Amino acid sequence: MKKINVDQSWKSKGWQNVNKLFLIMLVLTMIIPIWNTFVISISSNISSMQPGIKLWPTEFSLEGYHTIWSKMELWRPFVNNMIVTMLGTIFHVFLASMAGYVLIQDKLPGKKILVTLIILTMVIPEEAIMIPLYVVNKQLGLLNTLTSLVIAGLVSGFSILLMHNFFLSISKDLAKSARIDGAGDFWIFTRIYLPIAKPGLATVLLFEFVSRWNQFTQPLLYISDSNKYTLQLALQSLVISSDATSSSDFFTPNVRMAGIMIALIPLVIIYPFVQKFFVKGIMLGSTKE
Repeated sequence: MKKINVDQSWKSKGWQNVNKLFLIMLVLTMIIPIWNTFVISISSNISSMQPGIKLWPTEFSLEGYHTIWSKMELWRPFVNNMIVTMLGTIFHVFLASMAGYVLIQDKLPGKKILVTLIILTMVIPEEAIMIPLYVVNKQLGLLNTLTSLVIAGLVSGFSILLMHNFFLSISKDLAKSARIDGAGDFWIFTRIYLPIAKPGLATVLLFEFVSRWNQFTQPLLYISDSNKYTLQLALQSLVISSDATSSSDFFTPNVRMAGIMIALIPLVIIYPFVQKFFVKGIMLGSTKE
């Protein structure tokens, strides 16, 4: 009996070691490309053109960041991207939470039909409605404006149902007590439900922020004015220009990698602030019925 337990213990430890090795290799496949990008971005023009993976800069230089930010004016698409992401995320989180609050009301007429319609919107692929959305934006005169990018994806069935799920976990006795004291729905929503649902709000906020920051299809469709370019369109133009044979359009690898690192900075900054609520929100969302 003791021998069997010893064998099982060795097998368990062996399996754990295999899992650890696999996870380390998985992490390295994600970290090494980012680290290589960072090292090239802080290398000089000449050293960045040397082939191979770089784990340490041979000639430290910030000329790539200076070139991409000042000479190529990457600050302009960066600001455009920030405006679209901030406004779009704030409106998206607020509207999704309001819709989720409405759906938990017991006396809401046609609740099942509304939920069915919301789920139906999640089934339709985004590519299927690209042309109709383009036509609508054109008719409204929103092409070549940042407003079209803010409006795109302003609400989503996934976020609404996620917030609806979180609000269901809150005791309705709180709302009943507030109503007895004369509170209205807006007061109950903003003073009771929103503060308690911080994990859900953080989850929706992080998903939407990352999605909007990396948004590419909508800017490609709606924006043709280079002054209104967002970051992803500017980076695409940078890559296309770097493939050009003309020497005036050629950009060294450190310039391109500096652009990629600048695009990553806001995502790296925001994650630590919402990490605690985000992990809690994911765990709560996965255990709700």
